[in-house]
Amino acid sequence: MEGRGGTLPETLEERQSGYALPTSLEANGLKKSSWGFLFTGIVGGTLVAVYAVATPFITPALRKICLPFVPATTKQIENVVKTLRSRSGPLVDIGSGDGRIVIAAAKAGFTAVGYELNPWLVWYSRYRAWREGVQHSAKFHIADLWKMQQLEKKLELELEGDARVIACRFPFPNWTPDQVTGEGIDTVWAYDRSTFRGSEKRP
Repeated sequence: MEGRGGTLPETLEERQSGYALPTSLEANGLKKSSWGFLFTGIVGGTLVAVYAVATPFITPALRKICLPFVPATTKQIENVVKTLRSRSGPLVDIGSGDGRIVIAAAKAGFTAVGYELNPWLVWYSRYRAWREGVQHSAKFHIADLWKMQQLEKKLELELEGDARVIACRFPFPNWTPDQVTGEGIDTVWAYDRSTFRGSEKRP
């Protein structure tokens, strides 16, 4: 009787141990699960951040007319400032990128405004203008150039008689430049209001 009674608790303990997981294994499983969720969250957050930053830079390259952001070179900026000599008044840069031309014009004494689709570049341009001490004469706004229908016609109708339009890298297709400065990617085309008047006569 004693032998049978003594073996019964051992048998029950062995049976119970067959169904219950050790405490150490449960803890390890929870740790692995927590690290898995943390890793997934970090990767997901990183991908969202990369997408948010990269999209404004990639989108222009996917348009029908591909105009990705290409920073103005030092020579190109010099050519722009050269075409503005002996002139005064406000300056507007359509597609201002990181603001280099607008800031250079502000330093030369112009009241300059830049319009750029990419919000990251607009914020960076504002920071650069503040760092260069021209934040009061160099302003930047987020705007989509490609929502401005028939840009040439818009400029012809709205610019004043002594206005000058300067194009960098991409000349206007239907206008004849009054001045061309530089060569290659540093080429700058200048169009005076007299050119617009002539173009208004075309059919």
